[in-house]
Amino acid sequence: MTLVEFIAPLKNGANRDKCLAILFYECNYDNRTVLSVAEIRLGLRAARVPKWAKINVADVLSKSGHLVDSSDSTAARRVWALTESGKKYVQNLLAIPSVTTELKNDTTTLASIAAKLTDQTVKEYVEESIKCLGVGALRAAVVFLWTGAIRVLQEKAIAMGISALNAAVLKHDPKARNVGKVEDFAYIKDAVTLLALQELGILDKGEKATLEEALNLRNRCGHPTKYRPGEKKASSFIEDVMGIVF
Repeated sequence: MTLVEFIAPLKNGANRDKCLAILFYECNYDNRTVLSVAEIRLGLRAARVPKWAKINVADVLSKSGHLVDSSDSTAARRVWALTESGKKYVQNLLAIPSVTTELKNDTTTLASIAAKLTDQTVKEYVEESIKCLGVGALRAAVVFLWTGAIRVLQEKAIAMGISALNAAVLKHDPKARNVGKVEDFAYIKDAVTLLALQELGILDKGEKATLEEALNLRNRCGHPTKYRPGEKKASSFIEDVMGIVF
């Protein structure tokens, strides 16, 4: 979700709510826990808030009471952060689901994994999943994490040798296209890829079965249905994928 989309419901709301929403968005989507007045003002501009330049951000925040806290390391560089009350206020204001301690722990673990990833494509997918978890968007978090995970597995398969890989794929799907590079997996079903990975010895039987269950959840989350995974289901998915793939 972009900042413009996030702020849109507050178009006609109070300036305080818009400033608090900027703090919430930056904390949960960009991992920036504190912002200066100038940075909040830039956020208002980026969100295309009407008459953003006329909003006295410092005055608004100073009158926000227990919803914010500040640190004045320097007079010119006072930074502001949402308190727990402030976070709950914005969540209620925008109907954002709260995140449990279990999911917060998953987010922390995923963040430590993302920091070590060298493949930029995989890293970006994992980071997108982290952002979604931070605001309780569990279906999106599942889809993004699976995309990053299957990319890692595809690269492991290619490393085993193109001939061996294509033989394993064709064994389970005789009509499949040959794979020469990771982008060619776009024409191979993920379910077939998992079978080929077991054939190549990258996954054992139990790991393959667990990832098949994870793929089923990904498909339920990625298709336009009424299904919504619970937090325990999402956390279990994350644990399985992290443990096997990363």
